[in-house]
Amino acid sequence: MNLSVMWSAVPTLLAGVPVTLQLVALALLFGFVLASGVAWMRLSASRVLSAIAGAYVFVFRGTPLLVQIFLIYYGLGQFQAVRASIFWEILREPYWCGILALTLNTAAYTSEMIRGGIQSVPHGQIEAARACGFSRFLVFRRIVAPIAVRQALPAYGNEVILMVKASSLASTITLLEITGIARRIISQTFAVFEVFIVAGAIYLLINFAITRLIRYAEWRVTPHLRRPA
Repeated sequence: MNLSVMWSAVPTLLAGVPVTLQLVALALLFGFVLASGVAWMRLSASRVLSAIAGAYVFVFRGTPLLVQIFLIYYGLGQFQAVRASIFWEILREPYWCGILALTLNTAAYTSEMIRGGIQSVPHGQIEAARACGFSRFLVFRRIVAPIAVRQALPAYGNEVILMVKASSLASTITLLEITGIARRIISQTFAVFEVFIVAGAIYLLINFAITRLIRYAEWRVTPHLRRPA
């Protein structure tokens, strides 16, 4: 164990934290918006919309994220129509290709969490709200959404943690986030064990902070389960 190499690698690896957080934050934001639409399609009475959403979820949950990243970054550029389109300015950049792959992947998982959360709402509570004269929007805002959030939040917290770890795969398309910088340091120092220990510790600290935030969010949305003072 070369402690001097580990200590000198800390500031260099910390420089990749903003890129990692950007990848995760943007992917989760775009993914949640997309997942909401996919969940609505899955719950739709239309068999066509439900089948399309189901196929999307099946494909992106059933294939490795690394394969998806490679197909988006290396595969789309093989088509002349893509290179000639207005989207090529974005798809040619590894940063946006990484975000796109992470977005599509997390949206498939998050849509199932949203769908499961909505379906877990007791039908009797919805009927009671309608009997009281609540509109559809009011039923969703005051009955369906709070209960669905409580049910889906623990699973979504796990998804956030998985996305932090999955962001390390972006290093395979030349992005210099934490893992990408670690690989560059290793190519210079050949200290594989020491550098990856430091990189793993940084990921661990990030996920520790996320678990604290998720736990606080769970505490906030379940006031009826809190212990009396």
